Amino acid sequence: MTQRIDLHIHSLFSDGELLPSEIARRACVLDHKAIAITDHVDATNMDCVSRIIQAVEDISDNWGITIIPGAEITHAPAEIIDKLAKKAKDLGAEIIVVHGETLVEPVIEGTNWAAVNCPEVDILAHPGLISYEETEKAKENDIALEISSRRGHSLGNGHVGKIALEVGANLVIDTDTHSPGDLISYETAYNYGLGAGIPEKEVKKALKDNPENILKKKGLI
Repeated sequence: MTQRIDLHIHSLFSDGELLPSEIARRACVLDHKAIAITDHVDATNMDCVSRIIQAVEDISDNWGITIIPGAEITHAPAEIIDKLAKKAKDLGAEIIVVHGETLVEPVIEGTNWAAVNCPEVDILAHPGLISYEETEKAKENDIALEISSRRGHSLGNGHVGKIALEVGANLVIDTDTHSPGDLISYETAYNYGLGAGIPEKEVKKALKDNPENILKKKGLI
């Protein structure tokens, strides 16, 4: 059975409900191979990256799961996304996510474009009604677009899946976990992909090949 990889999860260091250790335990029970803890950051709270690093080293050393420190740049001015991404990486964030222009939050216009043009970014989360030009730039810069299982953010999944397949951009399927019940199994994530209208072959790539390639190019697995 294929193990799950989820590269977009929040702990209580931002607006999540769980300690990193409980996230890891629950992910182990659901047979996850790797997770990234990517708490919301802007210029005020980058120190949470260092705290996540302290927590995940002990977990990864003792449990059969890879825990990766990351950050999700959230509701920041589009003009400083590049600066924030570099700072997060300098502090030890291995996975950089940008909070995209979801249909259910007032994310500033231009965030998607700034994210797909930033070489430090790995994933553009829940990018809503992303344009062809933005998707083509994401493909060019090897930035994955997210299919989200989170309520509200998932409203754009069909559009994101369709345009990514047409352009040839990479997809990943993540949970944007905040609460215990948000983590999902591989099978449930697979169904989210199918529900977005993505063919089975591409769903499997979004669940295994694409996230593994993100981690492999960083030497994390």
